[in-house]
Amino acid sequence: MSGAGYDLALDQAAEALSAAKRVLVLSGAGISAESGVPTFREAQTGLWARYSPADLASPEAFAKDPERVWAWYHWRRSLIARGGPNAGHHALTEMANLKSLQIVTQNVDGLHQAAGSRRVAELHGNIWRERCSACDFHRLVPMAEAEGDGLVRCPDCGALLRPAIVWFGEMLPATALAAADEALAAADCVIVVGTSNQIYPAAALVDRAVAGRAPVVEINPEDTPVSRRVTHRLAAPASRALPALVAHLTT
Repeated sequence: MSGAGYDLALDQAAEALSAAKRVLVLSGAGISAESGVPTFREAQTGLWARYSPADLASPEAFAKDPERVWAWYHWRRSLIARGGPNAGHHALTEMANLKSLQIVTQNVDGLHQAAGSRRVAELHGNIWRERCSACDFHRLVPMAEAEGDGLVRCPDCGALLRPAIVWFGEMLPATALAAADEALAAADCVIVVGTSNQIYPAAALVDRAVAGRAPVVEINPEDTPVSRRVTHRLAAPASRALPALVAHLTT
């Protein structure tokens, strides 16, 4: 987008955001890509290129080879911890001080919370949360580069812990979906940031937002299937557009 065109779109998006009381943010992998966090598919490089997604992220894969699955997630944790939150994540934390803000994310990296966001519904789980494969134990571990790549066992019953992530063949968490539905119904403005809008059922939330009454602001350097249908489009990275929107709110 040209400088003048971008500035006009930014002004219009900021005006819509300023008028809103309740804001819903739907975030995807693009917001974390600027932290050096690869998407699931991008992470299947080097050592991991020979494995299919089902070999690394399914209940069957964990039952067959838990060591391999945990090695994959320890490695991904290290990449996330090394990158940390970026300016886009931090801008949303600032925005939450100005608006009633609910984030609904497809990301599992925990970077929204690491930046200080509190109202985050995670559609696909969290790579830093672990749950027991046999009992009700679960915990959230600190964000840090992995030390080793071994199995993790439950301190209560000794069974294997697993990442609390939605694997292939598993249902999305009902609590996150309910939070998304509630926020979408109440939102005066929806910001769709860093998502391709092609992965369902998460993309259905974007479709519903575009069909709804509230203005929709899309932030993405690349065109997506909804780019021509949103109210305002900012063809820029999240780390540029989100701080700019917050700056408009505070001036």
